[in-house]
Amino acid sequence: MSGPSLKKKHSHALIHEAALNEAEELLAILRSFLKHDEKEKALKAAYILVEHWETRTLRHAQAEEEGLYRDIAANHPDLKDTIIALTRDHELMRVITREIKEKLTTGEVADEVISRFESLMIIDRIHNAAEEKMLSD
Repeated sequence: MSGPSLKKKHSHALIHEAALNEAEELLAILRSFLKHDEKEKALKAAYILVEHWETRTLRHAQAEEEGLYRDIAANHPDLKDTIIALTRDHELMRVITREIKEKLTTGEVADEVISRFESLMIIDRIHNAAEEKMLSD
């Protein structure tokens, strides 16, 4: 069973917007450290950004899969394909986050890490729009 804030379009959109805005701000900080050649700070910022994705967006995704999506599937079988696609988006974000963590074990923030963070945000924006479209007001 999912909570009421996940079921309402406006409330859910606010959750998405807050998490994505925070990710954008953290990425801007990371880019600033890289621009100023502050490698140690950049690495710490990258790990903080990974933690953000894990604790905000991916934990939210898990809650959706365990509650919201099951509730919707039970009441709206016609949305099965949409739910499958949304779940796949979550899995893509999990895979990319794991890849980032693996790349950070080198002790440096390479361009590949930045591009993966950007990819996460692109996937999340597209995902959020599709998910919010599925929800009622």
